[in-house]
Amino acid sequence: MIDFTHVRSLLEARREGYSLAGDFYTDPAMHELDIEAVFSNEWLFACNVAEIPREGDYITLDIGKTSVVVLRGKGGDVGAFFNTCRHRGSLLCTEPAGHAKRLVCPYHQWVYELDGSLLSARQMPAGFDRSAHGLRPVHVEVICGMVYVCIADTPPDISRFKAAVTPYIAPHRPDRTKVAFSMTLVEEANWKLVIENNRECYHCVGSHPELLATLIEFALPDDPRANRDFQFLMQEKTALWDHLDLPHVPADGGTEFRCIRLPFHRGAVSFTADGRPACKKLLGGLTEPDIGSVRMFRVPNNWNHFLSDHIIHFRVLPLSATQTALKTTWLVHEDAVEGVDYDIETLTAVWRATNEQDATLVMHNQRGVNSKAYAPGPYAPAEFMLTNFTNWYARKLAEYVKGARWAISQA
Repeated sequence: MIDFTHVRSLLEARREGYSLAGDFYTDPAMHELDIEAVFSNEWLFACNVAEIPREGDYITLDIGKTSVVVLRGKGGDVGAFFNTCRHRGSLLCTEPAGHAKRLVCPYHQWVYELDGSLLSARQMPAGFDRSAHGLRPVHVEVICGMVYVCIADTPPDISRFKAAVTPYIAPHRPDRTKVAFSMTLVEEANWKLVIENNRECYHCVGSHPELLATLIEFALPDDPRANRDFQFLMQEKTALWDHLDLPHVPADGGTEFRCIRLPFHRGAVSFTADGRPACKKLLGGLTEPDIGSVRMFRVPNNWNHFLSDHIIHFRVLPLSATQTALKTTWLVHEDAVEGVDYDIETLTAVWRATNEQDATLVMHNQRGVNSKAYAPGPYAPAEFMLTNFTNWYARKLAEYVKGARWAISQA
């Protein structure tokens, strides 16, 4: 049970610029609250359309106890439904991904069209209204091939995010890609620790040698910590990006999202051990390999890198108070040929190593915040994105708690 009085007291005691109180990372009741207040009331990144390329292809994702199926419908449209049969509630699609001409309940074989309408309900009596028993739809928004879903009755507005990030990612044509490789890692940590770890590179120099061979750890073009070489590099790349008409100035996403183009280290063009291209075939209509990467993040569950030669999506879904599923998907040009244009080991090595290193870091972080000795600590200046994230999170919870307490008082 969620103790709203306790949650409110924790929020009131929270210090901006400090990590959260231990209960936010460890308490099963807080996990339940996160599912209700955050993941059930926000737009979540689900997949890229390249993961469901053909009519009838689908993926499933679990939002707490609620399963959702995202599928490619007739005519190429992308739809999403609650993955729950309208008969007695059985799961329809029981695998993480698959293909179906129609959705058939494995329990009593009710049959649904790809648009969610009920086609057949065997042995039901005369007069049974099939039209009243279609699958319940889930809100869907497709942004340059990236599929977002929301299971709330009334979703929040996503138009500002869509308008802001489209100019940055459209040149990379996420909708004209194919999946080269995908993996899911279950990390032994609360989802917020996973997000916080990603939102800072304060830890990178001590933990990510493979990543820092190409990635510049500075998060802003005018980072006060930057050396003169980075300043000169930014001047060179800014001129190139402007010439190529590629947006690069940080988008104004407030605490909700971040989108910016930043360069790699001088001489590097991709996330590979030697900085060389991971794929010979560049994305979309791009002709210049050395354009850095668009780094895009949106609360609560997704960050991405858009390069000239490939795209990486990261999707976070909480499994429990202390477990999180991180799915990483590498995409290349839809016409790229494995073994000719790219090699999977070369393409994925840097971020597979980085993911494993981060999984260890957040596991240790979780074990530390479990301790009775833990108390919220101050963020370093380089961790400014953690302040943005925790401010957003605290505001989201406060709004939910206020609404829930009002509803209880009216009951």
